[in-house]
Formats: sequence, structure tokens, C-alpha cells
Amino acid sequence: MRILFFLLLLALAAPAGAAELKLATWNIAWLTLRAQGDPDLPRDLSLRAPGDLELLARYAQRLEADIVALQEVDGPEAAARVFDPGAYGFFFPQERDIQRTGFAVRRTLRVIQNPDLEALDLRPQARFSLRRGTDITVEAEGRRLRLLSVHLDAGCRDASLAAPQRDCESLGRQAAILAAWVAERQREGIPFAILGDFNRAIAGPEDGFMQALTAAGPLTRPNQGMSDPCWAGNRGPRRFVDHILLGGEAQRWLVPDSLRVMVFAERDPIWRNRLSDHCPLSLRLRLS
Repeated sequence: MRILFFLLLLALAAPAGAAELKLATWNIAWLTLRAQGDPDLPRDLSLRAPGDLELLARYAQRLEADIVALQEVDGPEAAARVFDPGAYGFFFPQERDIQRTGFAVRRTLRVIQNPDLEALDLRPQARFSLRRGTDITVEAEGRRLRLLSVHLDAGCRDASLAAPQRDCESLGRQAAILAAWVAERQREGIPFAILGDFNRAIAGPEDGFMQALTAAGPLTRPNQGMSDPCWAGNRGPRRFVDHILLGGEAQRWLVPDSLRVMVFAERDPIWRNRLSDHCPLSLRLRLS
């Protein structure tokens, strides 16, 4: 009887299992429900057929992520064609651009949508402007996690941010904006992550873009030193341009060896336009 009572006390004293979240980022490449010929679409854009959207939805179901940072998605109606709206809530910035950032978050999680990071859109009046950052706070098991979905300027994939070209100058300005966001999270002491399409093949900690951000606070990039197998084909894997950067206590929450890239079974290059030229990148956090 004494042994049973002792075991019961041990069970009561043991901490409950820590909540685990699967985070992902996915650029779904011009995901829109607009009709061909819409004046806001590029003239040469080939729109997806209903079967393509159904296939994307099957991949989203297979991904089984709790939180997905989205890029190039034309609002909640388009997102609902890929992610089950009964299972996911959608969060998008207050703008009308087609290529928006955003989030799909399981409805079992509590979400607060913070003000957009408007400053990332350096050219808001341009026909194809840059994108705002979507900023949310997720609460699970009494823990808070601040998340930012980004889609940065293209054209400075691996050149110096000081290179004399517009895209590198723009990316340098966006790096400074993100560094200020990181510094603010550091002051708050809240775990955080920046997820998305950085359009930057970060070579390592010495990369000028990464140095600008880590000057504001330490960050973990789980895909450092790895190659992206998405649409590798005969050319072989390339460096990632999609990243998940973890900061604050979220660095300690990272489940070791949980980084995954969900590659598509379709191999013909035609599917790059019908699905996406980006594959979902994911990892797991244990909120302990």
C-alpha cells in the first residue's frame, strides 16, 4: 500500500508533457482565385486548374503543420482552397496585394494578430510592390510565441548587401527593419521566429544579411549547412532561400533533427508552375 501511495505521489509530481508545435513555411507561388486576364495579374501568368488546387490541398494535409507561414497567397479565400478552413484560421496583412504573406494556424491555438510590419514594403505604390510582414502571437499551454511571416526582395541572392544594385540596397534596408524587430523581441523577452522566403541563399554566419540580424540578438538557423532538395533534378540541391530563424527561448525549444523539406512526388518541371517552385520547410518546437 505504501509503495502504491509513493508511486501515486511521483505521478502527481511529474510535469505534464510539453506541448509540441510543428512550424512550417511555404511560398505557394501566385496562389489566387482571380480569373485569367485580371489586370492585377502578370499577363504571362498561367493559373492553376481545380485539380492543381486539390493536389496542393492533399500536400497541405500531408504536411500536418500546426502553423504555416505563407507567402504569395491572395488572402484567406485562396488559402482556404489549400488548407481546410474548418481546421485552420487565416491571418493576412491589411493590404490588397496578390502576393501577400500570412499564416494558417490550427483553430485549437489562440492567436493574436499584431500590427503588420508595413516597413518591409519599401515600394507600396508600385504595381508589383514588395510585401508587408504578417506578425502574430500564438499561445499554447500557457506559452507565447511571436511569429513573423516575410517575403523579402529578390535579386540579391548571394551578392554583398553593399553591391551597387537596387535589389541589394533594398534587401539591406529590409535587413535593418528585421533587425529592429528582433531587437524589440529581445527587449520583451518573448520567444520568436521569423519564417518565410528571404530570397537570400545565406552562406553562413558570416553572411552580411545574417550578421545584420544577429547584431540585434542571437538567432538559430536550423537549415544552416544544408542543401534544399526541392526540385533538385539533375542540377542537384541548391542553398535554401526559405528559412526559419529562431530567437529567444524558441532556440532551446527546437526539437533536434526535426527539420524537414516536403518534396513533391511530381518530377516533370511543368509541375513547378502547377504546384509551386517552393517546397514546404518545417521543424518542431517543444514548448518546455
